[in-house]
Amino acid sequence: MVKIGLEVHVHLNTLNTKLFCACSTDYAGRDPNTLTCPVCLGLPGATPVLNEKALRMAIMTAYALNMKLSPIVVFSRKHYFYPDMAKNYQISQYDGPGSMAIAYGGHLKLSNGKVVRLRRMNIEEDPAKSIYPTGSIMTSKYTLLDYNRSGIGLLEIVTEPDLEEPKEAREFLERLRSILEHLGVCNCDLEGSLRADCNVSVEGGERVEVKNVGSARDVEQAIAYEIARQKAAVSQGLSVSRETRHWDSERKVTVPLRLKESEEDYRYFPDPELPPYRIPQELIEEVKSQMPELPESRAKRLSYTYGISDYIAQVLVSDKRLADLFEQCSTDYNDYRKLANLLVNDFLRWIKENGLTVSQCKAKSVHIVDLLKLLDQGKITIKIAKDILPKMITEGVMPSSLLEQSDLIAIKNMQYIEDIINQVMNENPDAVNKAKSDPKVINFLVGMVMKKSKKRIDPKTAYTMIEEKLRKSQ
Repeated sequence: MVKIGLEVHVHLNTLNTKLFCACSTDYAGRDPNTLTCPVCLGLPGATPVLNEKALRMAIMTAYALNMKLSPIVVFSRKHYFYPDMAKNYQISQYDGPGSMAIAYGGHLKLSNGKVVRLRRMNIEEDPAKSIYPTGSIMTSKYTLLDYNRSGIGLLEIVTEPDLEEPKEAREFLERLRSILEHLGVCNCDLEGSLRADCNVSVEGGERVEVKNVGSARDVEQAIAYEIARQKAAVSQGLSVSRETRHWDSERKVTVPLRLKESEEDYRYFPDPELPPYRIPQELIEEVKSQMPELPESRAKRLSYTYGISDYIAQVLVSDKRLADLFEQCSTDYNDYRKLANLLVNDFLRWIKENGLTVSQCKAKSVHIVDLLKLLDQGKITIKIAKDILPKMITEGVMPSSLLEQSDLIAIKNMQYIEDIINQVMNENPDAVNKAKSDPKVINFLVGMVMKKSKKRIDPKTAYTMIEEKLRKSQ
C-alpha cells in the first residue's frame, strides 16, 4: 500500500506587495537582497500588517475548493532555525489550541473519479530563496540566500493522504494550478510560484517528506523514485526512517536533508503582533459575488457552446491562457472543432515538447486564425501548417507573410501532382507491388510524394490518387 499526501505552497498575487509589508514581490531578475525591509527581515521593533488582498484571495480559493472558511484569522509563529528565515520563525497558521487555519475540509476531483480530500489551508509568509552555486545542494560547498522572496504571501494547501500513484499527484497539481490561474490568485508560470512538499509512505515504513518540488512533472518523478526506494528498502528488511529529503532534479533522485521534525519541535504560539481578526460577513459576500468562472464549469460551457468534445474542452481549460486563446480565435473563426484540434494536438503539443508555456508563446489569435484560413483556402497543406507553427510560436511571424516563399505554397495543379506520383511509383516498383496487396504500404508512397513535393501536396489527395492508380493496374 502506498499513501501520498501533498502540501502545496502557492505564491499570491498580492498587488505587488508582500504579505505583511509594502516591499515589492517582483523579484524575478532583480539583484539579490534588494527588495527587503525591517518587517520581512524580522528586525526588532518591526510591526507586520496583513495584506487585505491576500485575505480576499484566500477566501476565494477556499470557496473554489469547497472548503469551510474559518470566521477568525489567527496567525502563529512557527519557530525553527534555518538560514532562510532571518528572524528564526515563520508567521503562519496552525491547527491547534488557540489557533486555526483560514479554511478546512474541501476536495478536488480527479479524472478517474477519485475525490482527494483537503485537510486545511493556511496563509503564511515565504522564506528566503536558497541558491546553490553548482545548482545542487549535494555538490555546492556553500549556500547563498536571497531575501527578496522572504515575506511573500503564500497559501499552503494540505491534502489528506488519499493519493496512491505518482500520476494522480501530478494530475492533482495540474488541476489545482488551473483553478488558481482562473481565480487569478497566482502567476503559476513564475519560477517557484507553485511548489509542493510530497509526503510518501509505503507499507512497513515511516512517512518521508520530499521538500520544495517545483513542477507537476518533477512531483510525479520524485514520488515515483521515492516509492521505489522505500519499497526496495522494506523488501530487504531495512527500515525507512521518518525524514526530510531533497529532490535533485538533475540526477532524478531524492537525497537526505535532515530528520523530520514533529509539530512540537516548531513551538507554535499565537503571534503577539497580529491579534485575531474576525472576517466581516460583508467581505465574504463581496468576494463570493466576484468569483470568476472556474475550469469545470468553463469546460462544460465550451463543450456546449462550441460543439467540441468533453475531452478537448478539459484540455483547453487545463491552461487558462490556452482556453483564453481559443475563445479569442473563435470570434474570427467559426470552425470551432478544427480550431480546438489545432490548439490541442499541434500547438500545445509543440509547446510542451519544447519546454515552453503558453504565456511564452509569441503567436496570438490573429496568427492562429490566419493559419487556419490559409488551410481552408487550400493555400497550404496540413504538413506545411505544422512546419510554419514553430516559427509562428517562437517569432510571432504571420503565416500569410511566409507564403512569399514559393516552396510553401500548396500545389493545386492536378497534372503536376499526377506527374510527381508517377515519378514516385516508377522509382519504387517494389513498394507499388506490395501496396497492391497491403494498403498500409500506400502510406510509404504518400510519404515519398510529400518529400518530393516539399510537403506542398495534400496527403489525402495523394493517397486517393495512388489508391486509384493501384486499382486500375490490377
